[in-house]
Amino acid sequence: MKKCVISCVQMFIRPLDVTGNTERALYFLNKAKREHKSDLVVFQESVTTGFTPNMSEKAFLKVIDRVPGKQIAPILDAAKKLKLHIVWPTYEKVGQKIYNSAILIGSNGKIIGKYCKTHPFDKESTERGGWTTPGSKMRVFQTPFAKIGMIICFDGDYPEASRLLAKKGAEIIVRPSALLRNYEIWSLTNRARAFDNHVFLAAANATGFDAAGRHYYGHSMIVGPAGNIMALAAAQEDIISAELDPKMIRQTFPGSPARRVYDHLTDLNPRLK
Repeated sequence: MKKCVISCVQMFIRPLDVTGNTERALYFLNKAKREHKSDLVVFQESVTTGFTPNMSEKAFLKVIDRVPGKQIAPILDAAKKLKLHIVWPTYEKVGQKIYNSAILIGSNGKIIGKYCKTHPFDKESTERGGWTTPGSKMRVFQTPFAKIGMIICFDGDYPEASRLLAKKGAEIIVRPSALLRNYEIWSLTNRARAFDNHVFLAAANATGFDAAGRHYYGHSMIVGPAGNIMALAAAQEDIISAELDPKMIRQTFPGSPARRVYDHLTDLNPRLK
């Protein structure tokens, strides 16, 4: 891993307005590059439409697009123009199925990889009458500055998901979210997943309202490997950023020269049943 600047964007979306939300995101991408000197920009979950579509699965299929497709093209172009890596979370259609996905885009404007949410929240899942088909694969992607793993919102409640990414070599885990519960749960799970696995965690949370009128409170955060909050947003539209230094992965406490002598991954007792 190399030193890098990671940013999280939380923005008010217009429910189901893919074009308008993409244009707003382009504004924030330019701002992140100009003012924050970002290497990686992470957006909130389902940034193109909002989390709850408030319509039938059949109708929603007409709103969203395939990946790659026309809807994501402006973001691919922006990544290349600005020389940015981007995590672009969007619902995507694959045939007649809908996935809640996060797309990792390289600074050359090419798609590096994709993650499909493995733990849809409550009635989001088709298994409970919702619109989203659960994914089943956890992958880690190499970038010029770090190995990146992706989870989405409710996935962060499951220690197993982040642990699997860490065991596969992730140094940064990104968590695009539209979290509906409270700040205590949000902060606890973000900090625990980072601390448990000695990784940086960048969690971009939604703010404003979606098509069902559900309200999101923002508070995007970037967490260090010691479980320390390195950057924290409020509830309004915002960009937060932090410089990630690989030396921090081996520190016991932020800002301390004390070297961490324990390792939650290698020290786990293999005899546990």
